[in-house]
Parts: sequence; C-alpha cells; structure tokens
Amino acid sequence: MDCKTKTMKIITLLLCLVISISSFAQNTKYFRHLRYSHISPFIEITGVHPIDSTTASKTSHYIFKFDTLGRIAEIINNHYHTEKVHPLASLGTYKVIFTYKENKEIRTFYDPNNRRITNDRNVYKEIYLTDNNNVKKQLNFYDLNDKPIESNWKIAEYKWQQTEKYIVEKRYNLQKELVNLSPYFEFGITGIIIDTNGVPQGHYNLNEKLEIIDNYYGTASYQDTYDNLGNHIKYTYHNKNNELVMNQWNYAIGEKIYDNLGNNVQLNLYDTKNKIVDARYIYSNVSITESPIATKKDSVEIKKISLGYLEALQQLKPELMDKVLNDNLNKITIGYDRNEMKQIGRATTKAQMIEFAKTWNKTGTRFPFNPENKIKILDIYNRIATIKLISDNWIEYLQLIKLDGNWEIMNLIWQYRDIKMYKE
Repeated sequence: MDCKTKTMKIITLLLCLVISISSFAQNTKYFRHLRYSHISPFIEITGVHPIDSTTASKTSHYIFKFDTLGRIAEIINNHYHTEKVHPLASLGTYKVIFTYKENKEIRTFYDPNNRRITNDRNVYKEIYLTDNNNVKKQLNFYDLNDKPIESNWKIAEYKWQQTEKYIVEKRYNLQKELVNLSPYFEFGITGIIIDTNGVPQGHYNLNEKLEIIDNYYGTASYQDTYDNLGNHIKYTYHNKNNELVMNQWNYAIGEKIYDNLGNNVQLNLYDTKNKIVDARYIYSNVSITESPIATKKDSVEIKKISLGYLEALQQLKPELMDKVLNDNLNKITIGYDRNEMKQIGRATTKAQMIEFAKTWNKTGTRFPFNPENKIKILDIYNRIATIKLISDNWIEYLQLIKLDGNWEIMNLIWQYRDIKMYKE
C-alpha cells in the first residue's frame, strides 16, 4: 500500500469519527427539568428548559439521548434538587433505558453502577403496548424475572382508549379489578385531555357511561395550566358542573411560582373565591439560606448542658443527666470482645447513664476532690453543635441538637485520656 492510499484511509477514518461524534452530539440534549405531570403515565416524558452541555456540567440537569428515529433511547438523571416531586413526574432512578420492538416500548431502570433497580412506582420494568399509529394503549409492570407485578399504588396494568373527547384510562390490579388513580385520590375510570403538543389539560372522573361524576369529596376533575416554557403554573379542582370546589386537602386552586431557571420556588393555595389559604416556600438546595453566627446565649447554654453531663456523674444528679441527654442518645467508646478477640465500639444508653448518675460516684472516689472539667466548642451551626470535653480521666466529643428551643446531647464518643489503657 503506497503512502497516498494510507493517507486517504486515515482521512476517511477521521471523517467517519467526526461524523459519528457530530451525530452523537445532535442526538443528545440537556434539560434543566422534566415537564411536570400529575395526570398519568400516558403523558410523554418531556424535557423543559433546554441548556447546553457546558451549562449542564455546572448545574442540575437531565440528559436525553435519542435514536436515529428521534425516539428517546436513554435518560440520565443528574437532577439533584431536593424539592418534592410527584411520583408521576419523577424518573425515580438514575438512568432509564428505552428499547423498542414491534408495538412495544420497554423501559428499564438502573443505578449509577449500572445495576437494575426499581423506579418510583417500585417496578423493575415497564412495557407500553402501542397501536399501529404508535399511540399508547396499555402499560404493564414487571419484576426482575419479568413476572407481572403491582406498583406501589397496587396497579398492575393501565389501559387507554381514545374517544372523541378523552383518552379513557382504566387501571387494574393483578386480579383484574379496577383500581383508583392512586391510594390517596378517588378517581376510578378517568378521561384525560391533552392538547396537540401533548401537554395535559385535565383529568376527569367518569362513570361506566363516560359521564363526568363527583368523587366522594365532591371533586370531578383537576385541570392544569402551563406557561410557554413548559412550567406547570396552575391547577384547579372542579365538580361535575365544572365549578371550582375545595378538594380533600382544603384548597381549590394551586399556583406555582418559578425562578428564571425553571425551579419551583413557591406554592400559593386559594379557595373557590380566589382567597389565599396558604403560601409555601418550596425548600430546595437551589437556594440555601446560611445560618448566622451562633448567639452568645446558645454558646452559654451549650457549655452548661455539656458540663452538666459530667456534673451529673460527679455529683450524683440523675435528674440532671436525664435533662441534658436526648432520649436517643448514642454513646460509644472503645471496647474489647473477648469471644471475637477484637476491639469493638461499645454502646451505653441514656437509661444506663441515669443509673450511673445515681450510684457510680457514691463513694466520692471516682474523681479528684476538685475535678478538672474543660470544655471547648468546636463548631455551632444553627441547631447542631460539636463540643470537646476534657476531664481528669476522659477525652470526649459531644454532638448536641436543639429541639423545641432546648439543647440536648445526642451523640457522644469518648476514650480514656491515658492512651496506655488500650492495646495497639
């Protein structure tokens, strides 16, 4: 093979590599969020707030990968915000793999180590059956051995049928009995309305004749509004006459507020007269308010509680011991298991500490006449603190927690001050 031929082969390989990389890039997209849906698994998973790969590397996001037909092949969940997500709006897993066979869409779920796991519905596999127009008509759940199972909502199968007005949804358990929408919401047969872009508009409670009916709480539908960015901004509850009603949680309208990155930062709830009944800040690690420096009052109280633990032992004060220790005290020191012939972490309970405070120093000889009790506050952050105690016999590290305005010792780890007490 001459040099010219070799050069042409190398150029061809490089071109193929460039085309392959370009194709991969075109088939991968990044999104800040998923479109919220509390309607049904019939609704397609959709990314909203598209971002580029550089932005994605610095923030929470989802990665969508598509096959050559434009179908979702894989979603990687790098969304690490802490706000509560509806089970129907969450992947509930690190990675979802989509495979397609004739009239089937199969979803399997994986952790970061590529092990099969369950999703938020507590199932290992979901198989959607589709008609010849690729419209979903059925969903079934399976375990690791591909045996049919029920979800955590006791649903084994969804069935959908399109009518002139609705996508009619019926849900069944393994016994083929009809099941409600969820364990906490009484909708049986339901009618789903979505717009031409696949955005859900409403969910209606229906009877066998597909007529809208009220459930036990007087609710017949909930209806949704989205903005042009894909944010779910409003949802309302109605009776069979399409009049606003108070739902079982005592509100009629939910209004969701977003920041410019699509993070839901506030929820306002209203009654049927549009009067606000509750306003909730949505707690998330998107925006964190740091604690200010601890007050002098907290420092004084922390020292008092920490030294109180030693004083209770030294001065035979079980009531003081009871006061300074949390009921779930976790006190550990270095022990030795003679049967296993190894060092262990030996635990002492709060009840044992109270008994020690009654009798352990009853002779008055367990401590020097003027015991040495030194304390150093290592750190305080809002309602938790770490302390170092030095006494004549022990070095101890205490962790305190502030509950209902009172500091208590929650964790305690100690060892003898004389290190010769231990075998190396």
